[in-house]
Amino acid sequence: MVRLRALTITAAGAGLALAAATLATPAVAGTPAGDTPHPVIDLNGPRGVDALGHGKTLVTESDGSFSLVVEHADGTAHKYTLGTLGGDFAPAISAGPNRTVYLLTGGGPPPEEAASGKTMALRSERVDVTPADAATLFKWRPGWDHPVAVADIAAYQATDPDPYDLEGFPEDSNPFGVQALWDGTVLVADAAGNDLLRVWPSSGHIETVARLKPRVVEVPEGLPELPPEQGGPLPPAGTPIPSEAVATSVSVGSDGYWYVGELRGFPATPGTSQIWKIKPGTVDATCDPEHPWRGACKRFKDGLTSIIDLARADDGVYALELSKMSWFQLELGVPGAEIGGLFQVKKRGVPWPRMVELAKDQLPIPGGVDATWDGDVYVTAPLFGPGALWKLG
Repeated sequence: MVRLRALTITAAGAGLALAAATLATPAVAGTPAGDTPHPVIDLNGPRGVDALGHGKTLVTESDGSFSLVVEHADGTAHKYTLGTLGGDFAPAISAGPNRTVYLLTGGGPPPEEAASGKTMALRSERVDVTPADAATLFKWRPGWDHPVAVADIAAYQATDPDPYDLEGFPEDSNPFGVQALWDGTVLVADAAGNDLLRVWPSSGHIETVARLKPRVVEVPEGLPELPPEQGGPLPPAGTPIPSEAVATSVSVGSDGYWYVGELRGFPATPGTSQIWKIKPGTVDATCDPEHPWRGACKRFKDGLTSIIDLARADDGVYALELSKMSWFQLELGVPGAEIGGLFQVKKRGVPWPRMVELAKDQLPIPGGVDATWDGDVYVTAPLFGPGALWKLG
């Protein structure tokens, strides 16, 4: 797993500085009371977050480290580094039973690059994009010197190609989202395989829970002209194009169902990312946007943009958007595209399900979200460079 290419960092740099300043200011007009992010502790390139409750939160950073953040009654916090994995992009993290912590490394560029349709060209410009510990699920327990590999996700995906692949590489794997289950198994969302997997860490056995099919979207308006060396020219606005799902995120809802979120592939049309709801124990289901309420995988919510993480909420789920304008516009340096979004997607209300935005316009390029059972919500941001663990309230 590597970070966004230099184009993105250069183009978004000024916007990141502005957005970081926004995080430190009072809530903007229209933001609900108690909805302002407050920094808990500074981090570097933070992504993974698992809120354990009682002021304890697991986090990961871009150097591959994973840590426990402990909040104190006086408002201070301390970070205890637990271990480190290789790479230069923060792994995903999820706490399981018996004090076990699961960590997931990716297998290539971040999902917004994998979705662009230019993945192979980008890989040819890089080194060490697939280190020995890439695309692997690890586990760690207190007292262990190092995490232990329990499942090779890339090896499994090589035997289980994506039948709906649009990029000519159906065996590709870029595991990005992880959720430990209390029966000891682990769910993995693969952003290149466009599927949800279930892993048995004790044996390394893996099953495909569901495959997410592409959908046809229209090229959005307002995209800048691109030269051929940057993938241009782009199709005219309104052109219908098949676009991959890019499964980035997974969570277990308060109802026990498994929820999966999509980033949406090129051209990353805003409002075309979906959240799918999957019956626990499902094997080999299909999440089909043309028949979204058929079978064991049903669409829970449509109309989101560039989902990068999901978390359980008392009523529905929290959905975190990398960019409210889309990852592609972020990559192109479109002004304002550095602002992400956090939404509570509620199961009750009109229309059903309905969305409520939290911390409006205050989250620059966020990486992860989680919530405690008593309602505290935590977000990591920005995903690249100096950032922090933020707490809403």
